[in-house]
Amino acid sequence: MTTLPSRRFRVLTGFCVAASIFVAAPVSGQPAPAKPTETDAPREAGMASIVVDVASGKVLSQEHATERRYPASTTKLMTAYLALKAVEAGEFGLDSPVIMTREAAAEAPSKMGFQPGSVMRLDMALRMLLVKSANDVAHAIGQALAGGSLEDFVAMMNAEALRLGMKDTRFINANGLPGEGQYSSAKDLAMLGVAIRRDFPAFSDYFGTEAIAAGNAIMKNGNKLLGRFDGAEGMKTGYICASGFNLVSSATRDGRTLVAVVIGANGTIPRERRSAEILEAGFKADLAAIDTTLDELPVSAGEPVDISDYICSAKGRTDRANERQADADRDEVFGSPYLHELNRPEIVVPVSLGGAAGNDIVEAGVSVIDAYGIPIPTWRPEQPTGVLALTPEDVGVSQGAGVLTEGEDPVETSAAVRANVLGSLPDSADEGSEESPGSSDLAGTDGKSPRLGSSFDDAPLRPGADVPIPAERATN
Repeated sequence: MTTLPSRRFRVLTGFCVAASIFVAAPVSGQPAPAKPTETDAPREAGMASIVVDVASGKVLSQEHATERRYPASTTKLMTAYLALKAVEAGEFGLDSPVIMTREAAAEAPSKMGFQPGSVMRLDMALRMLLVKSANDVAHAIGQALAGGSLEDFVAMMNAEALRLGMKDTRFINANGLPGEGQYSSAKDLAMLGVAIRRDFPAFSDYFGTEAIAAGNAIMKNGNKLLGRFDGAEGMKTGYICASGFNLVSSATRDGRTLVAVVIGANGTIPRERRSAEILEAGFKADLAAIDTTLDELPVSAGEPVDISDYICSAKGRTDRANERQADADRDEVFGSPYLHELNRPEIVVPVSLGGAAGNDIVEAGVSVIDAYGIPIPTWRPEQPTGVLALTPEDVGVSQGAGVLTEGEDPVETSAAVRANVLGSLPDSADEGSEESPGSSDLAGTDGKSPRLGSSFDDAPLRPGADVPIPAERATN
């Protein structure tokens, strides 16, 4: 059996380091710096950070906060912000339907994995977005808010970023999956976090949801400050190779709320450790001694910092594995004197499909739209003339008579007429295979608005049977 180093020695060492930092801080009566300085503790290579007081907007500390970086899934904070803004404006309700389009369902993990045509309430979708970090749900929310067009939603995101003063930010999607031209900064993400805390205080619990339950699957929030750092309220995690491990977090103590951003950590352990450290220092800072506000920080330029060569290298993975092994032997949570164990089960919020209000696309209460996305056959390359062009209104099919019988569906009857004339209809698989690669649910047709489903004939949408929600899928 391997003998571990003395736990008392490690704890004593941690207290000594904390004490040395405290002694190095200015004592009462000495002049305090007028501007925030970079924190004394050395940062991990590639890391950027900032802490902001929400009420005053003052910057309590910052490191490389204006560098352009990859936001990864912290992008979803803007998706959530626009959703809550629409709710506040009365344009959407928390029970408004969000439809999982084929385009959304095709997004890469992390995802819920719902089949196309699945319908969820907006409030349920927001929980999935913020806890599971579901890329498919983020895409679906964006389409729902922008009338079916993700491109329009991205334009909304960028317009809102500009309005908030996020001048070092450009979004290209609703979920933060990597792509050319998407970037932000610790400064700009702090602006977004501050705006959420100021504008939507009633919805703070959405960002601090510790876990969700979908069927039998429990999905836990990746933000490990929740329940472990005193006053932690949540916000959003993010990770891609180019960004490293990111966290936008908020915490409130004695009526004072701070927002912190850490970008570029090599793993969740150093990310949470650094976040706790700078938040703790922020609560101890003297606001009267600080002059710089968030909007006074400079705007950056150039390409975003890409740290994928380290984060996703063999060395980066080895360093993360070593960190996890070291953490298993520590007395302190994540090696931080400011974090403690979560000595209770996570608070779990159930989520599900269905239960949404109805609109012109879907009936109320539907969980899955029946035969969603299967188009009614159309003539290709052109519609024939003569008897083949006859519609049910012209000929009908009841009893072989040429009259449309009362109660018959014109669309279904039209298909039946053509089947009778032509001898057979292609099955649904053949119909789907005829679509061109990359075709989407949002392709418009002449004279129709670009809403969901407008690429198909206006067949009535019918409710489908409830289906089990898939279990949690593996994430990176």
